[in-house]
Amino acid sequence: MRTRDFRAAAADTASVGLSLFPLGVSFGVLVVHAGLDWWWATVFTAVIYAGSLEFLLLGLVAAATPLGQVAVTALLVNMRHVFYALSFPLRQVRPLGRVYATFALTDEAYALTAGGRARGWSGARILWMQALCQAYWVGGATAGALAGALVPVTLHGLDFALTALFVVLTIDAWRDRRDLPTPLLAAASFAAAALLTPGQLLPVAMGLFTAGLLIRYALRHRRPITPAAPTPAPSPSSPAALPASPSPVAASISGLGPER
Repeated sequence: MRTRDFRAAAADTASVGLSLFPLGVSFGVLVVHAGLDWWWATVFTAVIYAGSLEFLLLGLVAAATPLGQVAVTALLVNMRHVFYALSFPLRQVRPLGRVYATFALTDEAYALTAGGRARGWSGARILWMQALCQAYWVGGATAGALAGALVPVTLHGLDFALTALFVVLTIDAWRDRRDLPTPLLAAASFAAAALLTPGQLLPVAMGLFTAGLLIRYALRHRRPITPAAPTPAPSPSSPAALPASPSPVAASISGLGPER
């Protein structure tokens, strides 16, 4: 059973691993070029395990950013994970494994379990899927950091690897579930934040997108209030409109009873 779950998880994460490993290599190279020791790449990817925050954290660490500002930045960047947990199949994992499943809930893990295909997965398969995703990421970062000295410092484009991965995940999500309003809402939120608050683009765009999703959900699940249908008046020929015939007792009292 465990071997079958591992093989299924390996097949599930094959395409993601092809992007996570080279993305981890690029992160490891950037760690070394930022002036940090190579082993920091392994520590970041194993302990923090939040790709977008790790790329952003390199600049914050190099600039000696105060810890409070780093904490606020981490909260804003990873706020989306709170909403991931609402639909992630965590109930299928045993209580002891839920600790790691919660820690390893990333964009890639959420994308792989989005939709109805993960409802039949076992808890072991979900945990193996998340563990393999982290193994790709940590292994790639460690390899990139060790080989960082061989890569020229003037190499450009490595920091775009994470954006490219998100684009691929978006395309896969669109193919699995063709929901046009969601990407349009995301694009509109980004455009509004870029025009109105370019200095706070990420938190404003995420806030607008979240508010739009909540409003859309409320509109789609609103119960229409239907007025009660009026009771039709009885027609002259209907039984309800005819006078009721008197009972035998009442007819006898009134002298209208049958003759003897």
